[in-house]
Amino acid sequence: MSAAAIIKEKVELAVADGTRMAGYVARPKQAAAHSGLLVFQEAFGVNHHIRDVAERFAALGYVAIAPELFHPTAPPGFEASYADFPAVIEHYQAVATETAEADVRSAYEWLRSNPRAKASEISCVGFCLGGRILFIANSTVPLRAAVSFYGGGIAPGLLDGASKFEAPSLLFVWGGLDKHITLEQRRAVIEVLSAHQKIYVNTEFSRADHGFFCEPHSAGQAWVLTLEFLRS
Repeated sequence: MSAAAIIKEKVELAVADGTRMAGYVARPKQAAAHSGLLVFQEAFGVNHHIRDVAERFAALGYVAIAPELFHPTAPPGFEASYADFPAVIEHYQAVATETAEADVRSAYEWLRSNPRAKASEISCVGFCLGGRILFIANSTVPLRAAVSFYGGGIAPGLLDGASKFEAPSLLFVWGGLDKHITLEQRRAVIEVLSAHQKIYVNTEFSRADHGFFCEPHSAGQAWVLTLEFLRS
């Protein structure tokens, strides 16, 4: 499916805490129902890269929505330069587990109630901050599959949620050169999943750093891996 065969739009979602949250949606023009996909942002907002990821999935037949997780503290459409992490610290630190759960439910319900999305086929993919949100989503809503790219801040604070994971299939992707997420933290995530007998695939790109999905070298292989995992 070509890029011309997809529809791109902004939607506004009602959140249970009374706030409103914008979401970027990319979906096929075809009227038939398609698999749904939650795309969880990096620390830099729903930026060009995250929108591009949603559009690439839409071109392959997914109804994808990227909710703006910084909505409690940032204006709609907020995004920051990759070279300006100080600009996102306030918003990044404000993403608490409770508010994230409400945001996840809101985006999930939008997909579930959308006639163009198959309610029984909703998966998610998350990057950086979104990898952490994905861990929360897994214990919040029923997912078909989940793919977490270099999710920071999972260990130790969120590990207790692994016992309530909904997705029957999990893929974790890490960068071997990532200094933001230590080997001990990555091991803690996998060990708790094993302890709860969850089904997962754990992958490390040995020469990749944090955020490598934004770069072409390892991103191509990771993209193929992600697509095959979601299809299977």
